[in-house]
Amino acid sequence: MRPSVRGVLLDHDERLVLFRRTVPGRPLYWTVPGGHVEPEDGSLEDTLHRELLEELGATVYAVTPLVSVSYPWRGEVKTQHVFGCRLDTMDPELRHGPEFEDPAYGLYEVEHVPLARSELHARNLIPQAVAGYLAALVTRLPRLIP
Repeated sequence: MRPSVRGVLLDHDERLVLFRRTVPGRPLYWTVPGGHVEPEDGSLEDTLHRELLEELGATVYAVTPLVSVSYPWRGEVKTQHVFGCRLDTMDPELRHGPEFEDPAYGLYEVEHVPLARSELHARNLIPQAVAGYLAALVTRLPRLIP
């Protein structure tokens, strides 16, 4: 199974940028932007930059490796490499990819969430392995991402 990257992205007001996902046939959930490593990606950090540009129209700086988590998924083991980063620019007009062209993917609504455990616990944040990591250190994120 291809590994994925996730960007724990802090905006200019030090809020966490999340997707509110409305997918047909699934309960509402939130997730950290990111996606699968593609063969043309030179590194995990290259994947992160590509995914954030595709999904958010965002450029970032201060990219900082935070943690890698692995968990069972669809009979295999899924690995997510989680990076912290800070928002430089974001232009929704630059968003592109199949998730924005095919209605079966549902909606990817951007939310800026205050850095508080209560904010994370109030949302169905997935994957659970990433959610648990974030909940444990959410108030420390500004110090972890220079």
